Amino acid sequence: MERVSPVTVVLHCLLAVSIFFLFISSWWMLSLPLPSEVFTYRELPFQLHKNIGLTVFLFAVVMITTALSRKRQSKPGARTKLERLTSFDHLIIYILIFACCITGYLSSSYSGWQTQVWWLFNLPSWTNENDKLNILFSDVHIWTCWSLLAVISVHISAAIFHAAKNDGIINKMFRL
Repeated sequence: MERVSPVTVVLHCLLAVSIFFLFISSWWMLSLPLPSEVFTYRELPFQLHKNIGLTVFLFAVVMITTALSRKRQSKPGARTKLERLTSFDHLIIYILIFACCITGYLSSSYSGWQTQVWWLFNLPSWTNENDKLNILFSDVHIWTCWSLLAVISVHISAAIFHAAKNDGIINKMFRL
């Protein structure tokens, strides 16, 4: 059984922890009161959320690049139905990760708030503040994130299934 590269294993773990943090931080930041003279620290959790989202985007790009650069041992026709389903699951996860990141960035661009990359420099805003487009991209961001959570739940369920079955899939993934 072909093993997964150590880079992929580490990125998978970092991606999983980062996405988990993004969901937790989104609930936290949206529960904070609006900025006022008394409460001025609302920007920190939003910038942290954006920075981790940008990092998730980069992790996903590296994971896809790593996956595409590896040579497959079997021909596409020789793959089992379960292997094809696994590939489809991964494809949907990557599409949703990119959709979440891109719509989050677009929402931020149209909100009028700058997106700082780890407090080093600002990403460009592609346009002026636009409340309607901010709301649109924010709504799409929320729905793609909930969809991602649903697909990740299926992904985790499959991992639990393989762990219980003890068929070697988990060892293939996590053995560095």
